[in-house]
Amino acid sequence: MENLNIIFAGTPDFAAQHLCALLASKYNIVAVYTQPDRRAGRGKKLMMSAVKKLALANDIPIYQPQNFKLESTLSEFSILNADLMIVVAYGLILPKALLKMPRLGCLNVHGSLLPRWRGAAPIQRAIWAGDTETGITIMQMDAGLDTGAMLSKVICPISAQESSASLYEKLAEKAPSALIDTIDKLIKGEIEPEQQDDNLATYAKKLSKEEALINWRDDAQLISRCVRAFNPWPMSYFKLSDKFIKVHQVSVLDIQTDALPGTILESYKTGIQIATGCGVLNLEVLQLEGKKAMPVQDILNSRRELFAPGRVLCVEGR
Repeated sequence: MENLNIIFAGTPDFAAQHLCALLASKYNIVAVYTQPDRRAGRGKKLMMSAVKKLALANDIPIYQPQNFKLESTLSEFSILNADLMIVVAYGLILPKALLKMPRLGCLNVHGSLLPRWRGAAPIQRAIWAGDTETGITIMQMDAGLDTGAMLSKVICPISAQESSASLYEKLAEKAPSALIDTIDKLIKGEIEPEQQDDNLATYAKKLSKEEALINWRDDAQLISRCVRAFNPWPMSYFKLSDKFIKVHQVSVLDIQTDALPGTILESYKTGIQIATGCGVLNLEVLQLEGKKAMPVQDILNSRRELFAPGRVLCVEGR
């Protein structure tokens, strides 16, 4: 089984790290599927995915279908005659017919401890909900949304100051080796698939920019979790003088106030204190429109008038 032929499907850097581990293993990657190149950045240049870059560097055949609705796309996949397919943050829906084509089926690396947080944004939703731990689940794919039988899990704690970016890094360190170990055990018949309990399932819906708009009526702890969950995308933000200000870093202060939610209480070099629906939020790193993210001390040096104590910020939000 050392010549096991694998098709890999993935798109972002998180997926590329798994592909890198597979390339260093004893298994043979016969093809890579990744999303079509997208235009991005200020110049709207056509950009290839991290997975495509890695595949090109290793001379692996690359396929970038818009979807799998055409019979010709499925036939193309079938001709590859793979033993196994590995899917990591691919971003396209795979039809049931395709899932049955590889001899050993299709495995998915999912960023949560299933059945909790099935869906598109499991890492962000775990932080948003205040979970104290999450992890990686490697499962057999079926026609449902992250409903397949589980083969292995890796647990990862979520720290009090965790952002989605830092949690991605933690999981990216643990998951690739867990994937290789799971494949090894699967082909040796050393894993007994475990069915998920649908009664325990929660859904991690896709993030939106609208959802990232801060509602100062929310309590300070919830806003803090949202700031961390939405970093690096779409980034929490609030309105000030018809401008949108992105929030990169905050802390919750052990202070009580009767001020209206959204009221600026104090503006210090250590942070801008804002009253919320419950508690006080301390803004520490902000990004003004057209500027880079900066500590509030630097912003107050030139734009202190924007954050004068007593000013009430717009409270609208989710």
